[in-house]
Amino acid sequence: MRYAILGITQAEDDQGTVIPVGGPHVRALLTALALRPGRVTAPETSIDEVWSDAPPQDAPAALQALVGRLRRTVGRDAIVSAPGGYRLTATEDDVDLFVFERLVREGTTALDRGDPATPATPPPPATPPPPQHPNPQTAPATSAPASHPS
Repeated sequence: MRYAILGITQAEDDQGTVIPVGGPHVRALLTALALRPGRVTAPETSIDEVWSDAPPQDAPAALQALVGRLRRTVGRDAIVSAPGGYRLTATEDDVDLFVFERLVREGTTALDRGDPATPATPPPPATPPPPQHPNPQTAPATSAPASHPS
């Protein structure tokens, strides 16, 4: 499973099929977990990152409900309950943000060596990113790819 958090948050299975992650709160939760792949995220942190300054009255129960919805979307094993919170079973190589940062570091190192022709090692090919919605908080769960004139 791979996760895109640059732009509209979404998941992609091992075959490259985009898995729609519905609802702004579910996407915000996936983003909060994907920012810490393989590490536990405390419930308080998730609540703050999902609801910001306006958490629901029973935020821990609302968070549990969101975790359940996210597990139904990306699979039970992808989100693990652990002492101190929840953990996304992923590595930095599974999250587009960290792949981007790695490629920038590799490119910068090549430039510093005076070797601008050396390409960074990109991840395996994936589906093209969806068109960006002007406001990710109100973006629909899925978007159709834009057609390009020939």
